[in-house]
Amino acid sequence: MTTDAPSGGTAGPAPGHTVDPRTLQTWMEASERLTIIDVRSPAEFGTVHVHGSYNVPLPLLGEHAAQVAERVGHRTVLVCQSGVRATDAQRRLAAVGMGDLHVLDGGLPAFERAGGEVVRGRARWALERQVRLVAGTLVTAGVLGSLWKRPVVALAGAIGAGLTVSALTDTCAMARLLSALPYNRSGESVDPARVLETLARDGRRGER
Repeated sequence: MTTDAPSGGTAGPAPGHTVDPRTLQTWMEASERLTIIDVRSPAEFGTVHVHGSYNVPLPLLGEHAAQVAERVGHRTVLVCQSGVRATDAQRRLAAVGMGDLHVLDGGLPAFERAGGEVVRGRARWALERQVRLVAGTLVTAGVLGSLWKRPVVALAGAIGAGLTVSALTDTCAMARLLSALPYNRSGESVDPARVLETLARDGRRGER
């Protein structure tokens, strides 16, 4: 979603800030140049997304961060389910010199709760929910398995250690693995060339 900002408008917060859902709604309703990029998987995006947003999955954005920065030279809001992937995307874009970047505080669920306009499709589980299911299942299996074979309890310990590292580094290896599964890759594929072309075209439209 890209719109024109009136000349002499008030400057937004410094790059790297978060934006709360109600402020984002205000930006969307106002005549401001704004691009909303959703960095979740295509399946998650197809389930529900902010009206007018573009789907640039995090792995794709990581590969083409410089090209995205070249095509979007104005206020950009990054969206995911909880804010973790959007924050990762923010770091990657900032590293190639892109400014005026904002992460949607609380992710898409918070935007929905605040009454933001969304587009719905086929229902699927969000990646973060899949991570909780897999991690919980493996920990439970490890604890129960240890009743028969004590070494199996190490599985639960490994998952716990992984979750701790995930929290400390604000990354999630399990989420990256799950995102590669057919369940999360099915539906409309994301063509890098088409996404970049669309961002460039709408960016030019916003400058007129």
